[in-house]
Amino acid sequence: MSHPILGELESSNYVNFKFNEKDFKGLEGESLAAALLVNGVRVLRYHEGTGSPRGIYCNIGHCYECRVCVDGRQGIRACLTPIQEGMLVESGVQPYSSPEGREADDE
Repeated sequence: MSHPILGELESSNYVNFKFNEKDFKGLEGESLAAALLVNGVRVLRYHEGTGSPRGIYCNIGHCYECRVCVDGRQGIRACLTPIQEGMLVESGVQPYSSPEGREADDE
């Protein structure tokens, strides 16, 4: 398998990582975005102004929709970041609260 930025991925070694405190597995060296998609994760963060859910859009690093927090570093693009054993990943922005005080859905 080949990614335009990450290059060839030929690993069959699985690594463990966390996303929003949940345990996941992915192929060592594949992008964090790919690993999350395979594990059924579609929402990576919420828009700062509207609270609308954001996920993977371009998958080549241009759109910045997949920004997450990785090991305490904010604004990391999941589509360009290879997963590693023990990586701690969190949504880039916490769910938006509407004026009525309800949290936005993550669907």
